[in-house]
Amino acid sequence: MINITFPDGNVRTYEAGTTAIDVAKSLSNSLAKKVLAVKVNNEVWDANRPITQDAALSLLTWDNTEGKETFWHSSAHLMAEALQDLYPGIKFTIGPPIEQGFYYDVDLGGKSISSDDFAKIEKKMLELAKQNNPYVRRNVTKAEALETYKDNPYKTELIEGLEEGNITFYTQGKFVDLCRGPHIPHTGYVKAAKLRNISAAYWRGDDKNAQLTRLYGITFPSQTELDEYNKFLEEAERRNHKKLGLALGLFTFSEKVGQGLPLWLPKGALLRSLLQDFLQTEQIKRGYKMVATPHIGKKELYVTSGHYAKYGKDSFQPIKTPKEDEEYFLKPMNCPHHCEIYAHFQLSYRDLPLRLAEFGTVYRYEQSGELNGLLRVRGFTQDDAHIFCTPDQLKDEFKNVIDLVMLVFGKMGFSDFTAQISLRHQTDRAKYIGSDENWEKAEKAIIEAATEKNMPITIAYDEAAFYGPKLDFGVRDAIGRSWQLGTIQVDYNLPERFGLEYMGSDNQKHRPVMIHRAPFGSLERFIAMLIENCAGNFPLWLAPEQVAILPISDKFNDYADTVLATLKELDIRASVDYRSEKIGRKIRDAEVGKVPYMLIVGEKEVENGWVSARRHGQGDKGSVSVADFLTMFNDEIKA
Repeated sequence: MINITFPDGNVRTYEAGTTAIDVAKSLSNSLAKKVLAVKVNNEVWDANRPITQDAALSLLTWDNTEGKETFWHSSAHLMAEALQDLYPGIKFTIGPPIEQGFYYDVDLGGKSISSDDFAKIEKKMLELAKQNNPYVRRNVTKAEALETYKDNPYKTELIEGLEEGNITFYTQGKFVDLCRGPHIPHTGYVKAAKLRNISAAYWRGDDKNAQLTRLYGITFPSQTELDEYNKFLEEAERRNHKKLGLALGLFTFSEKVGQGLPLWLPKGALLRSLLQDFLQTEQIKRGYKMVATPHIGKKELYVTSGHYAKYGKDSFQPIKTPKEDEEYFLKPMNCPHHCEIYAHFQLSYRDLPLRLAEFGTVYRYEQSGELNGLLRVRGFTQDDAHIFCTPDQLKDEFKNVIDLVMLVFGKMGFSDFTAQISLRHQTDRAKYIGSDENWEKAEKAIIEAATEKNMPITIAYDEAAFYGPKLDFGVRDAIGRSWQLGTIQVDYNLPERFGLEYMGSDNQKHRPVMIHRAPFGSLERFIAMLIENCAGNFPLWLAPEQVAILPISDKFNDYADTVLATLKELDIRASVDYRSEKIGRKIRDAEVGKVPYMLIVGEKEVENGWVSARRHGQGDKGSVSVADFLTMFNDEIKA
């Protein structure tokens, strides 16, 4: 007999070899039908895998993140089975779950698939799902695995990296896949399927490898949930930052300039400037000092920092100068430059903390298949700052940065966010630099600071930066994906690598601690999220154009210019629509452009010194004096 401990602490006794489905049936038959997988001693298993020892057990359903991941992983196998049936001879690589659904990378071997084929693939998936084929797990030897996939170089490469005794196959119907699992009990749980997209992808993300076809899909346990998801996608499309950014005249891209390198149009450049001004004002209040650093640096700088060893392959190729053996890189990070600024000074403990801030543009050669509007680009501007402090100051400085991030999110209306403490892998430390002692101090400081701020946090291992742990803030986009925006990182290692020092109260030299922080994360990604969060309806204080003055005909242009001059004297961002168009067209265009206020001026307005005010999305606000409009405007700004 074995003891099963449930999340509420209750313990029940079962025969050894029982499965999670058996356990669920002992509790409720209706519950058993919903179980997709099980967490045994914090490890996710197949729900029909025998449990042979005492264990802590959690039943996973569609309502759990791990339950959805298992459902979508199994659906990736189901899609692969459909592809195998429809396109014999194609080769499969990997098919993981993602935040919204799953994908599978396949080598079509000369065949072609387009979005026109999605309907027949979905139909085949549902035909196979109705067969209720179980997902069967089987341990295999390395030799058997290699023999099975002798004609598939991708699977062969994966198998060669696995250890004997840790190789498993999963079979459902006629499809067999190299997979560690877990999976749902059988295919019949899948009731609705939708293929979302098709793109190119390189094997293992390396553009030197073969190019594959990546098929994205999503599935649901009911048609109703797919219908709701389709409505959700329609709303997401309405908020898509790529479409809105172009429609609102914020940014564009050019193949001649290069992929992933946004060009900011006048309104977009103004939006960036307004965000920077807002944050710079808040930073100066908090004792930050603004600095500026070059867009390039010598290779040796990034060798010293460790960035070259960790990210050299993801950087643009080095810039060679006429001097022999001299190389520069487009900077991938601002922190090495800030370390050199710190090193310029002769500082004592009385001078700390030193808070250096910069809106610094950095460059990383992201794979072309991963580029996504402003969300993932090759050149982006970080609202970067580095705080150099004593160990005793670390926790308070960290807490102050949390307050700044919360201020930024609150000002922008970001309420749906997560906070994750990212730590080292619990056992594998190979990819991290620095001593265990410094890492333990840094991790302790982050956990204590977040706890003292009463933040709801999750902890993720093996997600830390290579030089230190961090607190990451994720915000969801219009289709529910979480993107990292703000980040705060504790670093004992770069000060050591750069030999940074301060004179302590004991008249001895000491090493400062470094905090890396960026409340926006990057201006590009932050603006993308802001556009999608507000559907392009920026708050009044942030709108690139706050007021559109719309004369009913050309003879009222002079009065419109008078109103414009009044607004500009008060630093209100306004313009006059001088086009010889009907007023209905002018109003409609201003509404489409999401200009917060429209001031219509005609004969009545000229005679009385009025404006007829409209608020975007709200309609007519009546005829008011210019002074009364300014009161209305300023009240909204202050709200």
